[in-house]
Amino acid sequence: MSKLFSHLLLAGLFVFAANSQAVELKIGYVQVDKILQEAPQTAESGKKLEKEFSPRTQELERIQKQIKEIESSLDKDALTMSDADRKNKERDAANLKIDFQRKQRELREDVNLRKNEELGALQDRINKAVTAVSEAEGYDLVVYGGVAYANKKIDITEKVLKSLGKK
Repeated sequence: MSKLFSHLLLAGLFVFAANSQAVELKIGYVQVDKILQEAPQTAESGKKLEKEFSPRTQELERIQKQIKEIESSLDKDALTMSDADRKNKERDAANLKIDFQRKQRELREDVNLRKNEELGALQDRINKAVTAVSEAEGYDLVVYGGVAYANKKIDITEKVLKSLGKK
């Protein structure tokens, strides 16, 4: 019994000693989704991707227009065409549709891949900006979003956006 009492007393002393030396932490939080929406780099990235994939998008539009023209021609002239001509146009339209679907799928995959690359680069920049703001302002802990409640006084989102160059 005295051994249990001495262990409890010792544990109590450790808890008391730990509490007496407790240091107040400076805590902040960041709304990453807001930063991703408002950071100037997000718009720049979107424009960059649009410019990069514009030729392929225009190619798809051209193929789609070509398919519509062939189908329109078939609808309009089907009765006056020979069977061979009609079958050739139908085959051309079918081949163009297959080509269109393949190119559309490839474009979608490439766009998604590049978006993920751009997002990764932007997240790296955000992490560096959060670290810079946190160190400059003496934060001990910064939490990324996903908190049930946080006082606006500890929200450093605007400071991070400013660091990223938001006007």
